[in-house]
Amino acid sequence: MVAIWWRDSDGRRSRGRGAKYGPLVDRDISRTNTLARLIDASDATCIKQLRMSRPVFHKLCSRLKERGLLVDTFHVSVEEQVAIFLYMVGQHHTNASVGFSFWRSGETVSRYFNAVLQAMGQLARDLIYVKSTDTHTKITSSPNRFYPYFKGCIGALDGTHIRACVPANMVDRFRGRKSYPSQNVLAVVDFDLRFTYVLAGWEGSAHDSLVLQDALSRPAGLKIPEGKFYLADAGYAARPGILPPYRGVRYHLNEFAESREPNTPKELFNHRHSSLRTTVERAFGTLKNRFKILSHKPFIPLKSQIKVVVACCALHNWILENGPDEYVWDESTWYSHLPRSSGRVRDRDADVREWAAKRDLLAQQMWDERERNIASGSTAVVTRTTDV
Repeated sequence: MVAIWWRDSDGRRSRGRGAKYGPLVDRDISRTNTLARLIDASDATCIKQLRMSRPVFHKLCSRLKERGLLVDTFHVSVEEQVAIFLYMVGQHHTNASVGFSFWRSGETVSRYFNAVLQAMGQLARDLIYVKSTDTHTKITSSPNRFYPYFKGCIGALDGTHIRACVPANMVDRFRGRKSYPSQNVLAVVDFDLRFTYVLAGWEGSAHDSLVLQDALSRPAGLKIPEGKFYLADAGYAARPGILPPYRGVRYHLNEFAESREPNTPKELFNHRHSSLRTTVERAFGTLKNRFKILSHKPFIPLKSQIKVVVACCALHNWILENGPDEYVWDESTWYSHLPRSSGRVRDRDADVREWAAKRDLLAQQMWDERERNIASGSTAVVTRTTDV
């Protein structure tokens, strides 16, 4: 009996000492060096790897700490937690590859990725909102072209398809006009390229008008201030607060290239509408160019995929609010590099008569003003596609 007791006691003492996995000092040094290379080497490296400059990165970490959304743990600092998240969404790395780069286990990477994702979801409430309902200077600084015709316009809305990874029994629901499963994301953007509303999670097969109707009907959904409106593409019907272009009429700027100027009031309205609505296309292009996880097949669960879209939009706003950004192209560069959207399915709802009449009135006013300027020899109005 004494021998058995001694054997069990010795075993407990051995287990209490724990297993030795190697020199922890060397591993910690490697982790520290990896993090230092990402956020301390240079702004160029930080922007390329984490999609934002060093001051913007450290300011984001400080905000998350101040709000109590993230805290330093015994083994992982807030800076490393945020770096892991940005490295995954910016570069589209797998859990295993990020763990290898940061000298962390897959479980650790997953845990802190989800912690930062949850924190960004909370912070998004402070970042994705309408900053001002005043008419933007982009409109007021272009008299006789945008102003006063688009007075009261506070942004543009559109839908975009983000790749999704879903179970086999859900693939058909998430495959719409794209050849791959996707989620249909509705977003509203102001003229500073900031996202002011985002609704993610709808199946790729859902019609844009259905997604918009859901956004408008939610208690905390899309709210359009009285007397204000958003620009939309021809896939939406004219309705209170939503002003689309004319269907079946030239619209995109490349259709007016090579001196093919507008010939009718409807073409003139569509041309100027397109020039102004480019904001939302540039915002989507910038978002997908910055965060590669949005343009590739994701490696995370569907619920997290939806949250990642909102988190990336919040990060986009954070970066724009804290300095210049190299991922944002100016309008002329945007149009020279990227194709126009096409093949949109029209809204199943008919145009609301009041807003269709408002569009007709604006188109006629634009045309009359243009004709008067031409007759008087004025050069105040320029409609060529080089002026976007």
